[in-house]
Amino acid sequence: MTNTLHRFGKPETLSDDYIVFAMAGKGFNEEGALEKAQAFLRAAIKYNPINMGNGLINSLYRPEKNLSFFKLYFIGRQEKITYEKLIDEIPNSGSAAVVFDDRKKVTQFIQDVKKLDLGLSINMSALVDNVRDICGEVDITPHAVEYTLGFHGDTSRLPDRETLSLSTMCGHGMVSANFAKKMLTHVKEGRMDPEDATRTMAKFCVCGVFNTTRAMGILNNAKKGQ
Repeated sequence: MTNTLHRFGKPETLSDDYIVFAMAGKGFNEEGALEKAQAFLRAAIKYNPINMGNGLINSLYRPEKNLSFFKLYFIGRQEKITYEKLIDEIPNSGSAAVVFDDRKKVTQFIQDVKKLDLGLSINMSALVDNVRDICGEVDITPHAVEYTLGFHGDTSRLPDRETLSLSTMCGHGMVSANFAKKMLTHVKEGRMDPEDATRTMAKFCVCGVFNTTRAMGILNNAKKGQ
């Protein structure tokens, strides 16, 4: 089961949304899992993932500590850390996640992961037809396929589609519907740029699976009134 299974939106808005996880099984293959997870992330760097994380240490985007007026004025904001800094900070849990917005890049990355043969569980979360096609291209047979059945019940109580599309990109609910709606409103009213709103939301998704490219597309369309 993956916390990215329930991303909401039309298929065309999810066509450039690929999350790849690497995870060790507790009590089975934990030995050396930290080094393997780091190797997994370093292999991803070659293809410039738009986000990555571990779940215990935060993503590339994170809140700034000890931010003062003087630091803000003389140094400026540092809302995103480097790939290597995140990799060096990973604790000994042996899990990692990377996000891509380009099918070609994720296909090449999966090919590299196959060659690495890390011995970890590898999970790709995306539109199922895209995953099947990628697996076919790199000659991998998926072990299992999981589907989301969507929302059921009194769906009239759900937030609007734009809000759901943003909030469900954090499977643990750290980007709440009210928060996503506030970012949408700020962008529509011209009080916030789509880039700033995207970075603000991405900081709350500790696992690092928030797709910033997709969020930018949703916010830009909202700004245009689409």
